[in-house]
Amino acid sequence: MGDNAHRADWLSEPARSPRTGLDPRSREGIKRLAGSTAASGDIMRLFVAIAPPSAVLDELDALVEPLRARRLDLRWTNREAWHVTLAFLGQVDEAAVARLLPRLERAARRHQQVRLAFAGAGAFPAATRANVLWSGLSGDCGALARLAESVAAGASRAGTPPPDKGRRFKPHLTLARCRMPADVTGLVASLAGYQGQPWTADRVHLVRSRLGATEHPRYTSLANWPLRTPPVTKTG
Repeated sequence: MGDNAHRADWLSEPARSPRTGLDPRSREGIKRLAGSTAASGDIMRLFVAIAPPSAVLDELDALVEPLRARRLDLRWTNREAWHVTLAFLGQVDEAAVARLLPRLERAARRHQQVRLAFAGAGAFPAATRANVLWSGLSGDCGALARLAESVAAGASRAGTPPPDKGRRFKPHLTLARCRMPADVTGLVASLAGYQGQPWTADRVHLVRSRLGATEHPRYTSLANWPLRTPPVTKTG
């Protein structure tokens, strides 16, 4: 993978990728990270994610826009930062990142591209006392879960096990966070019937999250790796 990012606000290099910060062509930072040592002392907050296409996010954004004005008490995430997390890794030093990169590359090579679509909505831990409002996914979620499992296993072997390892994988895109537990039953109901256009997850990204003074963290994709293209099936 190259250098890209996801975040709750915007991703890096907005000039090249104005609607999503994950630009698969970028390689910024990857060589430095691959050759880093523990002496660098740089600690990074990392996660691994997939980036939906801009057209798909535009469609979901248009659906969500009227809901934002109805619930000003929620912290709505920024459209430019939307992503689907495969594994949150937490605080990782550069030496561990150097071990992590080849593990993630191998994990990506073992899995084919995944066909998905955004569908419905839900909340963690429950709609009546939500901390997070999210959009769910339909399609080959089994394949996506296997990819997430491979990513988590690779991270564990690199010495960066996900803090929530062992928790059931629930693919989602975070739409909003709640400052205090809130009842979002009406919002979940408004989005329940949504079935978005299908799209293909074709690569995974290693993303750095920087928490700043603003309400939204800044995401920068450090590297990305393509998933395998499915074989062409001949007919006739």
